[in-house]
Amino acid sequence: MMQSQRAYWVAALVFLLVLSLDFITATSFAQEQDGFVFRQGIGFKSSGPVHVPEAGSPQTYPQADRRTWWQPAFSVDAFSRLDEIWPARSIRHGQASLLPRRASEPAITYMSPGFLGATQQGLDAYFQKNPVTGLILVKEGQILVERYQYHRHDRQRMTSFSMAKTLIAMMIGIAVQEGRIRSIDDPAETYAKDLKGTAYGATPLRHLLTMSSGVQFREDYDGQDDSARLSRATFGGQTAGGVEATRLFNTRFAAPGERWSYASAETYVLALVLRHAVGRPLADYFAEKIWRPIGAEADASWLTDAAGVELGYMGFNAVLRDYARLGIMMAQQGRFKDRQIIPLAWWREMTRAHFSPQQTGRWFGYGYQTWIFPANDGSFAFLGVRGQSLFVDPVHQLVLVQTAVRPLARDPGGADTTALWRGFKSAFVKP
Repeated sequence: MMQSQRAYWVAALVFLLVLSLDFITATSFAQEQDGFVFRQGIGFKSSGPVHVPEAGSPQTYPQADRRTWWQPAFSVDAFSRLDEIWPARSIRHGQASLLPRRASEPAITYMSPGFLGATQQGLDAYFQKNPVTGLILVKEGQILVERYQYHRHDRQRMTSFSMAKTLIAMMIGIAVQEGRIRSIDDPAETYAKDLKGTAYGATPLRHLLTMSSGVQFREDYDGQDDSARLSRATFGGQTAGGVEATRLFNTRFAAPGERWSYASAETYVLALVLRHAVGRPLADYFAEKIWRPIGAEADASWLTDAAGVELGYMGFNAVLRDYARLGIMMAQQGRFKDRQIIPLAWWREMTRAHFSPQQTGRWFGYGYQTWIFPANDGSFAFLGVRGQSLFVDPVHQLVLVQTAVRPLARDPGGADTTALWRGFKSAFVKP
């Protein structure tokens, strides 16, 4: 644990120092001779920042397998085809909705943070510094920027990691509206009967939604924590998955609702509850209730555990423009075109801070499986480990989607993404 913390702070120091040194040339950050090549308004680049280990040419990033997929050297390949490495269930799309595109990219600058003071930079510098596989910026439903690097492209399904958690909360709200879940004050065992007699089984859904179950779970991404145990117990093959995996975490340290503590197991329990409540695979329910209604242009997928249940806490995979469609729908208060997809009252509860940043100990507050920006201006985020981000500003109809291959789970480069978001907002929001 001490070694993991030391490595994190060393990496953070190195990253912030690099951001501060404006006199270092772009080629110091990136293995690139070529810039972006734009085709039909979309930017493509075969290379990317050097702090993503690689072997061979940019066209042949090392191919990942079940043993190596989490290692930074293999993440460029793994994170764009995780559903080929692990078992997954397909989410079928229907008729695609139109996503208009601006004829040319707007000029967007941002103040990149650093120890020597913030410096103003543009999109090219952002890509040179950050191991981003794809980025989309949207204003009022129109794509302003769409770029890919590391030889990734717009037809690859990029993985979400914990951005998937917010999708589970969306479906819980729909299931409540349909009467499949009677009340979020019901304990989880009301629906997932096999949870009876466990700490999670006795926890009301409300407190699972807000990461405040009071069940002990350590999520530090050091390879030995409870999140690693959960992964091995669900899709890693060490248990039969399902309720059996949740029994590994059965010690209560606080009353439900008393304390916030981030735990992927909470979302996994919600996925089990939802699966029992709707009586069919979550991929099918999601396709019918959300994916086809937003006009997704491509099939998505969701990784499944050994029992065939969608993981819920991670494992959703989709093309970037379809992530953008999710963001547009959430920017419109859960509505897409003339259809209210997420119940409005539920959307409001999802996207308000039930726990403040002071209570979470993070920069963000927390709603229903959703991160809330501390300014409390209505903006919120779906966040996934290693740099996956979906930021939404409903007031100004702005959406940012990013997929990335940051080498650390809690990578300090996230501050640069937030700075880019601020720069994006400042370009289009009047003071």
